[in-house]
Formats: sequence, structure tokens, C-alpha cells
Amino acid sequence: MATVEKFPTSAIRKSNPHFSRLKSTVETAFYSNNVTLVSTMEDAYNRSLESPNTIVLDAEVKHAEELGLPAGAKQLLTQDGRVFGRTAKARRNYGDNPEEDEKLLGIVRDAIFQGSHEPFLRSSAYVGLAEDFMVKAHITLPATQSNNLYSWLMNFQITNPGYDELYAKSKKYPENDLYIFFYPEFKHPDYPMGLSYFDSDHNVVAILGMNYFGEIKKGTLTLAWGTAARNGYVACHGGLKIFRTESDAHVASFFGLSGSGKSTLTHAKHDGRYDIQVLHDDAFIVSIADGSSIALEPSYFDKTNDYPAGHPEQDYFVTLQNVGVTLDENGKKALVTEDIRNGNGRTVKSRYSTANRVDQITDPIDAIYWIMKDDSLPPIVKITDPLLASAFGATLATKRSTAENTTDDRDALVIEPYANPFRVYPLVEDYEKFKALFEKGVECYIINTGEFLGKKVTPRDTLGVIEGNVNRSAVFKPFGPLEHFEFVEIDGFDVPFDDDVYLDYLKGRMQGRLDFIANFNAQHTQNLLPNEIIEAFQKIVRTIN
Repeated sequence: MATVEKFPTSAIRKSNPHFSRLKSTVETAFYSNNVTLVSTMEDAYNRSLESPNTIVLDAEVKHAEELGLPAGAKQLLTQDGRVFGRTAKARRNYGDNPEEDEKLLGIVRDAIFQGSHEPFLRSSAYVGLAEDFMVKAHITLPATQSNNLYSWLMNFQITNPGYDELYAKSKKYPENDLYIFFYPEFKHPDYPMGLSYFDSDHNVVAILGMNYFGEIKKGTLTLAWGTAARNGYVACHGGLKIFRTESDAHVASFFGLSGSGKSTLTHAKHDGRYDIQVLHDDAFIVSIADGSSIALEPSYFDKTNDYPAGHPEQDYFVTLQNVGVTLDENGKKALVTEDIRNGNGRTVKSRYSTANRVDQITDPIDAIYWIMKDDSLPPIVKITDPLLASAFGATLATKRSTAENTTDDRDALVIEPYANPFRVYPLVEDYEKFKALFEKGVECYIINTGEFLGKKVTPRDTLGVIEGNVNRSAVFKPFGPLEHFEFVEIDGFDVPFDDDVYLDYLKGRMQGRLDFIANFNAQHTQNLLPNEIIEAFQKIVRTIN
């Protein structure tokens, strides 16, 4: 098997590095009398169907039987309360604060004890969809959370005979299976926003006091990404696809936060000009050794706002969260998919929404696009130096969206390294791995999907340049005085290099990146980003003067 679930008797010892305090605490909860195994998708669907907080829609799930559902299965909707996004401030990592760890371990034990007096469910799924990388994940949660269990099993790959056989042949890793304990009803006064407590080295997390499905989706991916990062892969929060022409193939990846446009760019069909295959639009890994890539999940967790009533994409919805409902002219329940009730309405959408979907691309990655909303940069900039290419990924400037439960200003520019707020290992590891990819010849581009000097950048502006890169027809010119920077001239987005006001603005954005690195190193003295990044941004700032 790929990851470790069972141990020989002689290995069940405190000295075994597969065991830890949190891992032993959480795994034990799976075997209590109050826990019932859910082993099929049909069982998960039926439990969700009968749940009192489910809205059973009139629309049927397309490809239901291929998904393991009964024929005629309906789309199912649930609503959360005030919170309808991920809560980053709830995340804690075992080992970051030993004093707090003692407190948190006790809280987790209390949560498990409280939960043991009510019915729980458990099930298992695979994360990673190719023999080169598959890990087994287990989740337990209250029976009242059957909707979230159903969505989790649909989002990942439920264990079944076909995938069990693939898993048995997959590459072995000296890593634990993943264990997720999810208990939204447990509250603690010291953690009013909830708690996600990770021991990533041992592949375990306890998620308490938060109901939003995205917490268990991204909690699972956090552990899987960490496992991949320890075993020769780059963890990627983004989308990836391959363009095939008669004579060539081009693998492009797009890294950005939710709402940045990564799904739009990943799923763009380019008017049928290419034979395109999509790996995924949110979660994948790239091999450092050969540049191949693997999807971690079969389905998509998509925002519904872009799919109004009657949109054909609704045919592929399976479960929905935080979306309004009304009655159509025939008296049938119809979705109000646009964000009226709240922001961040979501759906778990089946893989069949993408006709050209694959789970692994063996062709090496050719291009990485950092998706930013830095309005000092034109729609596309090419970075030709590997150090700078990775440094700009480490200082990816973007904006928050309603996918996140935060009080931060959503219009403020923030830096989220490599568009991955789920990292549970030192940032310097990502810096070195992405730099290694660029040193092997992977091209780097910055795409601005926000505004440039007050003018909105549209998908049409961006897609045209991407197609130019695929065709090798895009004409890049030097980006003013900056060495290793190039850009494409696009009508309506003239870059005023002779304007001192613009240059001062650009300089300020670069200084902001330099300040971020300096502040990061001041706060992470055990895992410093290398000084070469600081020197590179200092040179940029001096050059703009």
C-alpha cells in the first residue's frame, strides 16, 4: 500500500516515528462503538438525502450511476450559518508553540470524549489519482454532518474495488495514512472562531467548531500536500492543463487564490484551437525529478456565482453549500446561484463537467503563471531569471475573497506566497523547489487579473497572450530598466516608463515585497528565506530610482 495504515506488532512502540500524541489521540476515536462505517457512495447519499437540514432539489445528478449513486439521484443543498468561508486564523501546527500544544492536546481529548456520546460516521478516500502518488485518507464526524461526509467523499475518491486495486499497485511511501477528526459542534471559549490543529508530520488534524465544508477539504489537502512535499514533489494550489498541437505540447499552470481567475484560465477552451486536457483547477503536485503532474482530487469545489439559472454547468452539480433556492415557473425548486444570500456560494461539481479531464500528465511542465492583482504591473510580465521567478512566487501579491472568513479589507493587496495559505512546512522549501523547476527551463510569467493603473484586465486580454506563448508568437520586450523582466504590449495597457509617478508607484510595490521578506525572516528565524531574495529586490528598487 502507498501509505501506512497497519503495523506489525513489533512496531507498535513509542519509539516508532509514525506515532505521535495527536495521531494516537485522533486515530483512536475512529474505533469507538459510537462510530459507524460508511463504505459506499450510495450509503453516503442516502444519509445526506434524509438529513433534516438537507434541501432536496428537483434537478438530478448527471452521470449518477458512474459516480456510484442510485439512478435518479438528486442534487442536495445545505446551508451554513454566519460563516461561509475558510477561517485561516483557526489553524495551528503542532510544534510551533510547545506551551500551547499542551493546551490544545487536552482540548482535542475533551472534544473526542464529548463526541463519543453521540453517533459518529467514518469513511475513507484516496487523495492523488495516479500510481506514482496516492495516499489514503480517513475521516470521522458526527452523524448530523452526513452532508459534509457525502461532499467529502464526492470531492475526493471514495475507496472502491477499482481504486483499491490501483492503490495496491501504487508507489509506497513511509508516511502515515491521513486522519481527519471533524466536530463542528464542539466549541471552546479560547478559540471562538474554531480550531484546526495539525500534526502534519504524522498526517493528522482535528477540526473543531467550524461547519464550512472547505475546512475539511483543505484540511485533507494540507496533509496530502505536506506528504507530497516530503517525497520529491512541489505542492501546488492552482490549475494545470496541457495544450496539444499537431507538432507540439505545452503544459501551463496557473497559481492564484480563490477568485483570482485560476479556474477561468484552467478551463478556458480557447475557441477549440487546441486539443486541451485539464489536470485540475485547484490541487495538484509536480515532480521535481521529471516535471510530471498528478491531480489530487477528481471533482471540483466551485463557486456558483458564475452559473446563473439555466446555465449548462449546473447539470454537473452534485452537492451545494450556501446557495439560495426559489421556485421556477413549473413550481420546481431552482437554485439562486448568484451571491445574493451571501458570498461564496459553492458546489461540489463532478469531473464530468470537464470532457477533457485527465488525472496525470507525464509531459513535463513548461510554464508557471503567478496570478496577481498588483496594479503596478501590466497584464503579463515574463521573468527570465530562476531566482527572481521563484522570488516573485514567494511574494505573490493578490486580494482576499469571500472564500475566506476574515475581517481583513478584501480590496487591500496582500502577499500570499505561491498562493498557498495551507503550507505546513517551511516556506524556504517551496522557494528552493520552484527555483529548481525554473532552473530546469520552466518559464515564469506574472499575470495581472485585476487592474492596471485603473483599467480592468479582462480574461480576453490574458488568454490572448497565453495563446501567444503556446504558439511561440508572443513578442516580449524589455520591461523598462529592469533586467530579466519582459512584457507584451497590449492595446489599452500602455506602460508609462517615462512617468516618474508610475515609476515611484512600481518602486513602492517592489519595496513592499522587500519589506515582506524582511518581516517574514524576522518572524521565522529558524527557517529564513535566503538573503539572495533580499538582494534581488534591493537591486530592483535601486534600478527603478
